[in-house]
Amino acid sequence: MHFSTAFLASISLSGVLAAPFVDKVRDNPLTKRSCENSASDRSCWGDYDLSTNYYEEVPDTGVTREYWFEVQNITAAPDGVERVVLCVNGTVPGPTIIADWGDTVVVHLTNAMANNGTSLHFHGIRQNMTNQNDGVPAITQCPLAPGDSMTYTWRATQYGSSWYHSHFAVQAWDGIFGGILINGPATANYDEDLGNLFLNDWSHQTAEVLALSAATSGPPTLDNCLINGTNTYDADTGTVGSRFETTFVAGTRYRIRLVNGAADTHFRFTIDNHTMEVIQTDFVPIVPYNTTAVSIGMGQRYDVIVTAEFDTGDFWMRAIPQESCSNTDNVDNMLGIVRYDSSSTSDPSTTSYTLSDSCDDEDITTLVPYLAMDASTTASVSDDFLAALSIGTTIKWTMGGVSFVSEWDYPTLKAINEGNDTWSSEQNVVVLDTANEWVYFIIETTFAQAHPIHLHGHDFWVLASGTGTYDSSTVTLQTTNGPRRDVAMLPASGYLVIAYYTDNPGAWLMHCHIAWHASEGFALQLLERQTEIPALIDGDSLNSTCTAWDTYVAEYDIEQDDSGI
Repeated sequence: MHFSTAFLASISLSGVLAAPFVDKVRDNPLTKRSCENSASDRSCWGDYDLSTNYYEEVPDTGVTREYWFEVQNITAAPDGVERVVLCVNGTVPGPTIIADWGDTVVVHLTNAMANNGTSLHFHGIRQNMTNQNDGVPAITQCPLAPGDSMTYTWRATQYGSSWYHSHFAVQAWDGIFGGILINGPATANYDEDLGNLFLNDWSHQTAEVLALSAATSGPPTLDNCLINGTNTYDADTGTVGSRFETTFVAGTRYRIRLVNGAADTHFRFTIDNHTMEVIQTDFVPIVPYNTTAVSIGMGQRYDVIVTAEFDTGDFWMRAIPQESCSNTDNVDNMLGIVRYDSSSTSDPSTTSYTLSDSCDDEDITTLVPYLAMDASTTASVSDDFLAALSIGTTIKWTMGGVSFVSEWDYPTLKAINEGNDTWSSEQNVVVLDTANEWVYFIIETTFAQAHPIHLHGHDFWVLASGTGTYDSSTVTLQTTNGPRRDVAMLPASGYLVIAYYTDNPGAWLMHCHIAWHASEGFALQLLERQTEIPALIDGDSLNSTCTAWDTYVAEYDIEQDDSGI
């Protein structure tokens, strides 16, 4: 078919998933051995190591990590300016989910808000054979009604860093998010794991108000940015709030798990006078490379190791909004502090590296997966989607000529569970019936802004990206161990070519991770191996959540006003 249009110390806690996945798993220098993961050898993990094909083989730990989360509506001041905030268990970011590679994670979610639906999506978690736990209203569940509870269960089949967030309306950017940290091997050694470091933009208005503005007037300008939920702000009464700070000890190697949780800000992360060793992109370990700055788009993650090279001093940590694709005030104020003396209270006097303003991904040639896998040189399915802006009474984004809408009260999985296989054009369904086949997607835009493209349920191969119109006769696809990840940047006025393998039955969302764009329809859903999906659905749980939602909607006359996702 063709379409023309939080720093947290990690905890080391200690089956086989079989499916033909790639044409070729390439030779790897490590051989499997039993060993202990330690500061002097992070490459191993008991009977597993970096050479283990985590798409096919996962440690059988027999361990369940269980969490109880409550979504709340509170008043807080992350940057010193008080406002209504939505949050998990009273904090922004919410508690970090910590598990070991192979563990089962169970999250009990209660909606303690008085007048709002909600959900939790576990960003980048592949949800192998657990599609119903993906947490996307209008796709895998109805929204969770106020006062209702539900349970998500999934397996940590990969290791690395990510985040969970609400996928209902634009709640994630009012504070409903937190870290995911899956312990496992690493491609370079380090002494201490400082955990997730969130980079967010922030407004003194609610995200809901901003989304309404975006739908009529275009992207809003956000007031500030936060590092791990905090920053200062120059208010009329003076400077309020506080900066994020961390303390280094000379000679120590620190692992930092960067997460861009912003609504509409692409960051360039750097620490003055320090070099970073990049070891992971999203959930894919890579061959390490050194850099002084990392370009990180919305939804992306980079794990870096920083060596504490000094004995004393205070140094600025910078997350610089890239103005070519971000609308953020206080561009020069997105700062944290690295101290070598925890008693110091001085502001650093260091200066930034000289950096360009760009919303491009890191250089594709540097993002080399350690577990080398080749994509197929041919695809069974190849689709071309144009991402475009449509301006009428409200602003809409289209993908393949369609502005996505799916109904909160009749999610895709409910339809499938009822034997319904008829889809409206607005649901933008791409049907992929065949198991274990290669799919190529060519995503293009003539719009002069970059877009972070996120695929649920899969890692994908980045085969090519660039500016201008995609031309298969002149663009060479990188099928030999190209970057694998779950979020990649579609360049401004350019194209992105990705490949993935149909090894995971379910209804999977692909969308732009800019908050307003997803709300305005920049999405499609992949219906993968539909005949296998009903056996994976817990109909009682699905229907219970939908019944509670229907009751709430009827009582309070709730109307859907966005794409549903």
